[in-house]
Amino acid sequence: MGWFETFKAKFVKDFILKDRWRYITDGLQVTLTVTLGALIIGLVIGMLVAVIRSAHDQIDEEKLNSPGGLLLRLVNQIARLYLTVIRGTPTVVQLLLMYFVFLISTESKVAVATITFGINSGAYVAEIFRSGIMSVDKGQMEAGRSLGLGFAKTMQIIILPQAFKNTLPALVNESITLLKETSICGYVGLNDLTRGGDIIRVDTYDPLLPLLGVAAIYLIIVMFFTWIMGKLERWLRESDRR
Repeated sequence: MGWFETFKAKFVKDFILKDRWRYITDGLQVTLTVTLGALIIGLVIGMLVAVIRSAHDQIDEEKLNSPGGLLLRLVNQIARLYLTVIRGTPTVVQLLLMYFVFLISTESKVAVATITFGINSGAYVAEIFRSGIMSVDKGQMEAGRSLGLGFAKTMQIIILPQAFKNTLPALVNESITLLKETSICGYVGLNDLTRGGDIIRVDTYDPLLPLLGVAAIYLIIVMFFTWIMGKLERWLRESDRR
């Protein structure tokens, strides 16, 4: 039997017999669902934390002693604590804590994983957004305020669009990292893409094709994200020239 016949026989055993390919497709669906949901949660949390942190860093010291300044100082300390805890502990530990302790009453493992990875990603997105906000010239904020816009409105229509443009490559890299981090979902028994390949490996005693197939799918998705990033960057550069 030649190498092609051997490969074909293994492929049929690993993916075709007993519809084992469904472990891969169903796992891919779970992985994409968790990644997309976590990305949305992470962007919302990250943007809020970034605005709080950058507002605290840019405000005058005298204003921090006012009632509003004291509230901002308190919220900023909470945000810093959140960043320290989330970035200082392993993601898998956070997932286990959420599943076995904090969200133990939640029946959906997908929801637990989505919330966990969303909170985790939010800490990294926050620092990415904060660096983008701080990179925008302070005159932009002053110009918006001089036009009669409030802080929130100036941040919304002037600062954040520029910050988003500056941090786009880093945000795409965070999305790629988030996608790959979801491979630990199997720790809570969630049948994601990685666990789907592992189930096939255990069932057929053949680790090569299932794991290579999983790796190839991750690689294709990452390449797609990279392609999207290139398209967005070119579109933003062209819009700047107009």
